[in-house]
Amino acid sequence: MTAQKSRYGTYTGLYKPTNPKKYLGDAKNIVYRSSWEAKLFRYIDMHPDVINWASEEIVIPYLSPKDNRPHRYYPDVYVKMKNSKGIVETLLIEVKPKAQTMPPKVPKKKSQRFIAESVTFAVNQAKWKAAKHFCDKNGWRFVIMTEDNLKVS
Repeated sequence: MTAQKSRYGTYTGLYKPTNPKKYLGDAKNIVYRSSWEAKLFRYIDMHPDVINWASEEIVIPYLSPKDNRPHRYYPDVYVKMKNSKGIVETLLIEVKPKAQTMPPKVPKKKSQRFIAESVTFAVNQAKWKAAKHFCDKNGWRFVIMTEDNLKVS
């Protein structure tokens, strides 16, 4: 993996899989957009129960509350694996900071930051509702992973 700091302060780079045959898509072009995604990619790539996986390969249409127009959402990870009971299941996983999974706290004076965080939260909620519906329709499971799940800070 070669990482570099993006203009947003997160680490991005290309992930080189140890098990490229498990990857659906171009295994030479797996982009991670945070160190948390890179950690998840490593885990999935190395896990013996993972049958196959992909990053940002599934497209889910959703209506954005920001502009009330249709957009396309690419969840971070698709993974097909055997669960602890040996049953094959398919997951769509989104990796986000925990703060972005909760509504922002309302300040005494509404700042530009609060407005931006509120819009981000609303857009994320619309994406995740569409993803949950897509997964329910296909017998898959939608999971949002944060620093708590990934055991990072």
